[in-house]
Amino acid sequence: MPDFRFRATEQELMDDLTLASDELRQNLEELESINTWLGGYTPVLHALEELRPRFPSNRPLRLADLGSGGGDTLRQIARWARRQGVAVELTGVDANAFMLDYAASRSTGYPEIRYQQADIFTAEFQQQPFDILTASLFCHHFPDVQLATLLRRWHQQARVAVIINDLHRHFLAYYSIRWLTRLLGGSRLVRHDAPLSVARAFTRRDWQQLLASAGIRHYRLRWRWAFRWQVIIESQ
Repeated sequence: MPDFRFRATEQELMDDLTLASDELRQNLEELESINTWLGGYTPVLHALEELRPRFPSNRPLRLADLGSGGGDTLRQIARWARRQGVAVELTGVDANAFMLDYAASRSTGYPEIRYQQADIFTAEFQQQPFDILTASLFCHHFPDVQLATLLRRWHQQARVAVIINDLHRHFLAYYSIRWLTRLLGGSRLVRHDAPLSVARAFTRRDWQQLLASAGIRHYRLRWRWAFRWQVIIESQ
């Protein structure tokens, strides 16, 4: 049983950037289903609605989703933007070429989405101009010191805001997703990584300390169903 007082440090199977298989494809499909069932896209879409008054009025909104995986969050954003009549240019950023190919194959009906293989730690990436950076179920993959550095850089890079959607480290969330993925006959990857993701995730105090370490004082931190944290960091 994990010690929920602290973030777990064990690596997820999906952290292997060379992973490329039908098993990974199945895992990405399962994650999209889980997020759809549990309302996992709501923190990002709610934040975009809240930030709409700050969107540029003379050009499309430029948004990058960091660690975009199967591209499911971007497709949700594209559908939201179409419903709202918001012009967008959406970029999925990931280091795994297999995931980028899979995401592109699932996004052929969305010309507003493009995908880019990039290292988010490089100066070349950090110089790219985006209005909004989103990170959905991405931050828990990094240790605290590295994540605090990323938060500071993202805050400097995003012209409008950074939107974070990540898990709440809680025993109910851990055992619920562990039970759910086994009940539904999930793949080896999702059965291993889904509960571990919760164990690697955050409490409110974790976020407060991480943001303070990054020198970020003005933000909105909210708990959202189901066992999610929404963090909105607006540019000044």
